[in-house]
Amino acid sequence: MLVASLSQGEEPVCQERGDPEKPQLSKDGDVVLGGIFSFHSSWKNRQDTYANKPLPLECTSLNFREFQFAQAMLFAIKEINNSTVLLPGISLGYKMYDTCGSIARSVRVALALANGNEVVSAPYETSCTRPAQVQVIMGETSSSPCMAVATVIGPFHIPQISHFATCACLSDKTKYPSFLRTIPSDYYQSRALAQLVKHFGWTWVGAVRTNDDYGNNGMAIFTEAAQQLGICLEYSVSFFRTDPPNKIQKIIDIIKSSSSKVIIAFLSHMDMDVLMHVLSQHNLTGYQWVGSESWIFDSQTAEMDKQHILDGAIGLSIPKAHVSGMREFILDVKPLNFSGNKMFTEFWETLFDCKFNQSGFAAQNQRECTGQEDLTGLQHSFTDMSLMPIFNNVYKGVYAVAHALHSILDCNETCNNRVQLDPFTILQHIKKLNFTTKEGDEVYFNENGDPPAKYEIINWQPTENGVVDFVTVGLYDASLPADKQLSLKNKSLVWTQNSKQVPVSVCSEKCPPGTRKVLQKGKPVCCYDCIRCAEGEISNTTDSITCLRCQPEFWSNDRRDACVKKEAEFLSYEEIMGALLTAASLFGTCMTAVVAFIFFRYRKTPIVRANNSELSFLLLFSLILCFLCSLTFIGRPSEWSCMLRHTAFGITFVLCISCVLGKTMVVLMAFKASLPGSNVMKWFGPTQQRLSVLAFTLIQVVICILWLTISPPSPFKNFKEIKDKIILECALGSTVGFWAVLGYIGLLASFCFILAFLARKLPDNFNEAKFITFSMLIFCAVWITFIPAYVSSPGKFSVAVEIFAILASSFGLLICIFIPKCYIILLRPEKNTKKYIMGKGAPKTF
Repeated sequence: MLVASLSQGEEPVCQERGDPEKPQLSKDGDVVLGGIFSFHSSWKNRQDTYANKPLPLECTSLNFREFQFAQAMLFAIKEINNSTVLLPGISLGYKMYDTCGSIARSVRVALALANGNEVVSAPYETSCTRPAQVQVIMGETSSSPCMAVATVIGPFHIPQISHFATCACLSDKTKYPSFLRTIPSDYYQSRALAQLVKHFGWTWVGAVRTNDDYGNNGMAIFTEAAQQLGICLEYSVSFFRTDPPNKIQKIIDIIKSSSSKVIIAFLSHMDMDVLMHVLSQHNLTGYQWVGSESWIFDSQTAEMDKQHILDGAIGLSIPKAHVSGMREFILDVKPLNFSGNKMFTEFWETLFDCKFNQSGFAAQNQRECTGQEDLTGLQHSFTDMSLMPIFNNVYKGVYAVAHALHSILDCNETCNNRVQLDPFTILQHIKKLNFTTKEGDEVYFNENGDPPAKYEIINWQPTENGVVDFVTVGLYDASLPADKQLSLKNKSLVWTQNSKQVPVSVCSEKCPPGTRKVLQKGKPVCCYDCIRCAEGEISNTTDSITCLRCQPEFWSNDRRDACVKKEAEFLSYEEIMGALLTAASLFGTCMTAVVAFIFFRYRKTPIVRANNSELSFLLLFSLILCFLCSLTFIGRPSEWSCMLRHTAFGITFVLCISCVLGKTMVVLMAFKASLPGSNVMKWFGPTQQRLSVLAFTLIQVVICILWLTISPPSPFKNFKEIKDKIILECALGSTVGFWAVLGYIGLLASFCFILAFLARKLPDNFNEAKFITFSMLIFCAVWITFIPAYVSSPGKFSVAVEIFAILASSFGLLICIFIPKCYIILLRPEKNTKKYIMGKGAPKTF
């Protein structure tokens, strides 16, 4: 903050409060770019007493990666300054600060870049305001410092371009309006990791993250995407590299006690190095690691993995890049180029393990630095170019600023130096630019200040000499349709412990077809039991959530993975029961025909003529029809067979009962006529008997016609009676019509039974009332028991019950009425005389 101060006898000045911040690397230019890098990754802890002014941070642990990033920025600035096409006549300068990994220090140096450290005269009438010292700030590397810096400089619209801050939260332009980056947002990386995990069938995973904005936000997006894809996290733990050892030990214990075999590591490379050290102490192998771009292609992390814990790791990395001349520039660093720079002196001494001795004597037990040491052949993290994609991000960021300035200054062969630059104008031009680098990389930013999201899928494959080879096995392009974003090449992958088999990490094994998933109580959705589908239901896919009910005409097979057509069930002639009933029907028909033949052969004998032979022959004919109508109930139901079976049965039985009723009435009338003065037979002669049979039968015919007209019986597929079979039966249509037919038969049978019962004590030699009574008793008993048996019998057995009732009642009439007469005709011909018939015997009772 710049404030105005006035001392007695002095002119007013504006100066920054506190100790001024000095850049570690700087160079003047027409336009100055700021750079914020963590040249040191930590600092010494100190206990402030608040009694004295706190001392500046004492930085420790040189971070050679950040030196490489700074060199990449210097390379881009040098190229632009030497260019005659881009910004001709304009020189770019720089001011680079070391933040030591401290967020507070990042904010402090950002304010120093914005305000400057110079003391400026400020008359009373003018305010302490002036243009920003730098037009653009490059950096920081991590997300949390970037958020802090962007919050501070955002209101001043000073563009900030980061090369490695990936937190999705930085895409929020309401909070960070001037922030841009040349690395994709973690919004895409986290979703890509979730798709990668899903691709290999890992539904039960653990997660470890850095406890900062990068790790927490990245893991939050991953968790959300994973849930949408059906992936469950058994645990999700966080830590920071400065946490006490016991906290990291708790994470190790959680990993050991877990059942998941895949670990998602959303960690910065520094935190991964700390975790790797502890994992190596416990020799915690056998886990498949899935990494974020921060460490998955970091050769230093791979070099630290002496126990091969991370062998087979897979993850996302920034696509490989090459910038001609950058590698040589980064390695072409000499102490003479940075004479008097304390930080660079420390860098050189650490790099070559030597010591500059200003007095001319080397430190004890340590060789002296000459400043002429050669980097060629040196195996060190500084000479490792595996982070070239990130160097390229720095390079593209500097060129984005240059192209924006080129447009603002209206440069052709020369630039307009009179144009007043301000950060807001530069920011607007950077957002709109679209250019291609010399290597062919297209550079542009979307509305959130993010570049297009493209990743390579990297697999750690150990070589014979123990060095890890970062093999590209696939690509991820967020600009493609969802089903084409992730593509894996046909290369053999290496998994944990050098295995060629894809690791399995599931809470529950896949449910095979024929089963469905049922969640285990109190556990995530990935933990479930496989329950066999119920009868009539199937699942034909793996891990089915529900079982599908088969269509009514189908039923599940034994494996419950397919619907098969139900077996149609009906009473057929081929099966034993159908054949037996058919045989009984034909036997009854033949037996009736034989009786009819006997009666016709002996039609002139007294016993045949005694009780209206016409009714006897008509009764025999109706019995033949009764036996034959039972055959209509056997076989596959059709439209005609359904209408015929019930109507034929109803009409033939009424005809039969009408004949029996007529015979019963003849017996009664004949007995009445034998009494003195009676002329009853005049009113019930043969003509009246025929008419009565016709009238009784016509009533049933009318009932059947009404039934067939209003709602006739029809074929019906019964799916409910037996679950795994289709019962082919005849629907009654009108139940009223059906029971009307049966009721009318029952009414006639009851009336006939009553009349026959009244005539039971007439002389045996004269009448057949006793046999008619027995026949009607059997008939009524059969049809009374038929009703409950018919209602309770399933499927084709109800048809069999009806056929049995027809045959039983028909045999009852045939045997009770005609067999005794056949016995007399064939075996006791001496009784077949008029004298015997007219004889009087004592009446019998029963």
